[in-house]
Amino acid sequence: MMTLRFKQTYKFLIVLLIILESCIVPFSPPEVSLDEQYLVVDGFFNVGGSDTNRIELRRTQNVNQTDQPVIETGASVRVEGETGISYKFVETVRGMYVLPPDAFNMGDKYRIRIQTGNGQEYVSDFVTVSVTPAIDSLTYKLDVVLDAMIFYVNAHDEQNKTKFYRWKFDETWEYESTYSSALEIVDSQIVSRKENITKCWGNKKSGSILLGSTVRLSEDIIKDLPVNTVPVSSNKLFRKYSILVKQYGLSRQAFEYWTELSKTTQLTGGLFDPQPAQVTGNIKNVSDPTKLVFGYFSASTEETKRVTISPSLGKFPRCTEPDTIPVRCTGFPDDPCAFNTQKLLLTYWGPRTDFVLVATPECTDCHTAGGTNQKPAFW
Repeated sequence: MMTLRFKQTYKFLIVLLIILESCIVPFSPPEVSLDEQYLVVDGFFNVGGSDTNRIELRRTQNVNQTDQPVIETGASVRVEGETGISYKFVETVRGMYVLPPDAFNMGDKYRIRIQTGNGQEYVSDFVTVSVTPAIDSLTYKLDVVLDAMIFYVNAHDEQNKTKFYRWKFDETWEYESTYSSALEIVDSQIVSRKENITKCWGNKKSGSILLGSTVRLSEDIIKDLPVNTVPVSSNKLFRKYSILVKQYGLSRQAFEYWTELSKTTQLTGGLFDPQPAQVTGNIKNVSDPTKLVFGYFSASTEETKRVTISPSLGKFPRCTEPDTIPVRCTGFPDDPCAFNTQKLLLTYWGPRTDFVLVATPECTDCHTAGGTNQKPAFW
């Protein structure tokens, strides 16, 4: 039996837990709970001239909304140098503003100026250019516990100046459909397929914010920092897999911004998703500095490195067995022997010349998995 003192302590703990539980109140910042849509600026100024500059503009949304964010189109976007030079971006697709690569002045300071369609003007602080050291190597290792391939980045700055880093990556993988489709229906006739829909390439960009700092180290060295984990079960490693890692040097202020943003976005997905907290950067509304703007403008060079592997990890995709139908069953509504073949895709000739084998598009058309049959230039 419990002693009287233990019973009293036990009851006190229960009461304390109830009080603590009752004090938990959901945090809903007014900035993301209201319906007002604030400007979101995503992008940086690539001063190194290695790639096209891209600035994406959208609007925030209520944290409880599930719709896609509003795209900011028809805006005027410029990057201005402190020396007076100005570079105008062009909107190529809705909300995406681009500037071709050029030989920019590395010693200048830059800021972004945006004028939206409703007449509002936004400008950032002038920022210095961060020179990014080269990526020393990309390595990879199969983790048998996680059953995944982990990719690591290694870099260093001999001048010991960078200290703060950010990475992005593009991953590409080759895959095939279960069955090869050699036939198709054209004008109610079965003909040989001209387009190869058996082999495709998938592509995905990094979604999370990847940061690193050497500020507490005696040397500016990044060693075996994991940038991507690819599960074997994803089948991305079955044929051929390639990852392009992009590295950027950051200022301390930019690093602190991305660190704070990562704390709120890693659970939501990205900069344009509804945010559970307020994280603003160095961009202000000219006429009303108190009006919120989300995003951080920075200028840096970009360093990249690619690694391609063919580890043959995973399983060949499996599907249900294909069906056999007579050639006269073309799948059109007026076909006398049609039996819902509209959803089936002709694959290859069967054991008899008057029959064909059919299967669902998911089993025969690699496009249904989201990829393209256009072979990448670097493949």
